[in-house]
Amino acid sequence: MISNPTPTGSTPPISRSRLQSWGREIRSTGGLLLLLFSIRSVLADWNPVPTGSMKPTIQEGDVVWVNKLAYDLKVPFTTWHLAEWSEPRRGEVVVFFEPVHDSRYVKRVVGLPGDVVELRENQLLLNGTPVDWERNGADATHAEEQLGEHPHAVMTLPDKPAMRSFGPTRVPAGHYFVMGDNRDNSLDSRYIGPISRKRIIGRVAGVLVSGDPERHYLPRFDRWITAMR
Repeated sequence: MISNPTPTGSTPPISRSRLQSWGREIRSTGGLLLLLFSIRSVLADWNPVPTGSMKPTIQEGDVVWVNKLAYDLKVPFTTWHLAEWSEPRRGEVVVFFEPVHDSRYVKRVVGLPGDVVELRENQLLLNGTPVDWERNGADATHAEEQLGEHPHAVMTLPDKPAMRSFGPTRVPAGHYFVMGDNRDNSLDSRYIGPISRKRIIGRVAGVLVSGDPERHYLPRFDRWITAMR
């Protein structure tokens, strides 16, 4: 029998058994990744925050933890609802797909379906009643606001052009009026309209980790694992 050795400098052929082994590894890894991404799609997720529209509550460089089971159960990788057991409450911070480009936004729920929302020089009114709002002493840019069971800080930028007065407008059925805590620097329902319930991904439970973008994302440990207000 004449042998047919591999020419010098060439790569030996890959055996069928090795190819089959690699195929099993790829299928196993692919299945695991699919499972992990399905869990992330349905149960919980994390989202980096690149803008300051929710300052001072959420800052640039924060990575927020999103509870996707807070309100409903969805088909993985879709917005189709399999079951619903709760609705967003006034004052909760939610992640949603905005209606223009389907980008993910993080904002606070201000108005529920049927509410009449109005803003007068950054003073929020719901159904004709001013929401509790108290300035932080001599600081003209920070205040404390009480929405439902959620007291939280809000921020204004007096020198920045912004829509400081709005409405009154009634929130349609099946929709929510959302705003950023940084009232003068937030693209929210004043500009993009109320958000459909089906576009809401989940509730922000808190900040998971945080890095300071002005210091090459050095960790801000004081913001790690903090609950949302």
